[in-house]
Amino acid sequence: MEISREILIGMYSKMLLLRRFDEKVVELYRSGMKGLYHLTAGGEAVAVGVCSALSQDDYILSTHRGKGHYLAKGGDLQAILAEFMEKQTGCNRGKGGPMHIIDPSVGMLGANGIVGSSLPIACGAALSAKLRRSGQVAAAFFGDGAANSGVWHECMNLAGIWKLPVIFVCENNFYQESVPVSRHSSIQDLYARAAGYNIPGYGIDGMDVSAVYEAAVEAVQRAKRGDGATMLECKTYRFHGHSEADPTKGLRYRSGEELAAWLEKCPLKQAKARLLERGWIADAELEAIDQRCTQGIEEAVNFAKSSPDVPAEWALKDVFTDDQGEICHEGC
Repeated sequence: MEISREILIGMYSKMLLLRRFDEKVVELYRSGMKGLYHLTAGGEAVAVGVCSALSQDDYILSTHRGKGHYLAKGGDLQAILAEFMEKQTGCNRGKGGPMHIIDPSVGMLGANGIVGSSLPIACGAALSAKLRRSGQVAAAFFGDGAANSGVWHECMNLAGIWKLPVIFVCENNFYQESVPVSRHSSIQDLYARAAGYNIPGYGIDGMDVSAVYEAAVEAVQRAKRGDGATMLECKTYRFHGHSEADPTKGLRYRSGEELAAWLEKCPLKQAKARLLERGWIADAELEAIDQRCTQGIEEAVNFAKSSPDVPAEWALKDVFTDDQGEICHEGC
């Protein structure tokens, strides 16, 4: 597949936005912003490559590391930062926080802190699309650790039987928090498992946004033809620790040499080099893209800081009630 100049510049711009957003979140976190943040740096190519292959009305389901997927799908920069700061203008009205992001207007049906939870919801969304003949596709992002969960096997089996229009996107960053994939999985190429459910699986260089995009386009086309699911295992790497609660960048359980080697494979560096090699972009345009990203983020920070806080009484708003009008607790 020949990727056009417009598409490649667009994907580079989105990846840069994700990187600059990460940098701003680190700055805010270290200056006192509350919450637990799982940063995107290193994995931008997976989020942007997959989401660039999807349509506006296609669905995505995400993980605790969901902000990159949301922004790559066209999510509101101001709304997500307001959500991080627990403001009423957040995409979840300030009550979801960094790990629970939802915005149906761009097909974001939810990020979730429960490992593997994106998978059954994506299957449900895909089944709905199939029954309605809407032509929509659902993409479920999950990590290498989630590929060992029972729900992963159940969902792969279900998608294989019903030929659901779903794309299973495994972001294999080689560590289930701090446990290397070599110790938590009996097979190193996780995509090979898909064959057991009669679903095609592919191993992708998750640091190359073009490779991810090409594979995602094929998976989307397959789903829209009615041929069913695809699994993409995108081998990537996180440049930070599991979360910002680990300021050592994961160097307690991985080596500095390993991190340095992956930093050389940075997806932004690769995309930028490709654009320059082809003569598709000049330094002035690269600088302009960076300035737009930085300006947009600063505007989002100002918007979030000036937005009203979430009042305590909102804890009782937007919750389910039973038929007597009482707040419904577990088991209701």
